[in-house]
Amino acid sequence: MVTINYRNADIELDEQVYDPAEDSYLLADVAIDNAKHGMKVLEVGAGTGFVSAVLQTNVEVDLIATEISPIAAACARSNSVEVIRADMFNCFRTGTKFDLILFNPPYLPTAEDEKVPGWLNYAFDGGPDGRDSVNRFIEEVPEYLNHNGMVLILISSLTGIEQVREHMEEQGFKVDDCGSDNNCFFEELVVLRGTLQP
Repeated sequence: MVTINYRNADIELDEQVYDPAEDSYLLADVAIDNAKHGMKVLEVGAGTGFVSAVLQTNVEVDLIATEISPIAAACARSNSVEVIRADMFNCFRTGTKFDLILFNPPYLPTAEDEKVPGWLNYAFDGGPDGRDSVNRFIEEVPEYLNHNGMVLILISSLTGIEQVREHMEEQGFKVDDCGSDNNCFFEELVVLRGTLQP
C-alpha cells in the first residue's frame, strides 16, 4: 500500500481504488475554502477517502461519507473517514440534512465497450454523455440539504459544464464557479457551487 501526504493529511491508497488525481486535489482545496467550523458534511462517493480526509484534517467538521464499492469503502475507513456503504443517498432516513455535500462523480462519457470490469468502473463510468450520476445527484440532493445548504460538485468539460449548471438551476440552486484547473491536457475541470434557494 502507498501513502501520500496532502495538506497535512496522510492518505493510504489501494491499487483497486481510483487514485486521487487533479480532480480530487481541486475538490479538496475548494472544500477547505468553503467549509466552516462545525458544519455537517457529506461526501458522496468517497473513493479512497482523500477529499474527506483532507477536509477533516484542515477544518473541524462533522463528516460522513457514502461509497458504493466495498473495496473503496474499506480504503476510506483506513484513512479515518466514517463511511457508509451505500448508493448515493439510499442509506439515509427522510429528514437527514447536511450543510455541505461534496461530489466528485464518475463523469467520463462511457460507451458499453469502454466499461472496465469490477468495482472500479463506478469511479469512471458517467454513461453515454458523462452525466448519468451527475443528473441523479442533482435531482436527489435537495432533499438532504439544510436551509441555505451548499453542494460542491466537480465537473469536466467532457461532461458539459453548462448543461450541468442549467440542470442545477432547474432544481432550485444558485450556481457559481468556485475553482478550476485548466492544466489537464484534454479537459477543463470546474467545481460548481450550488446554494439551495429558499
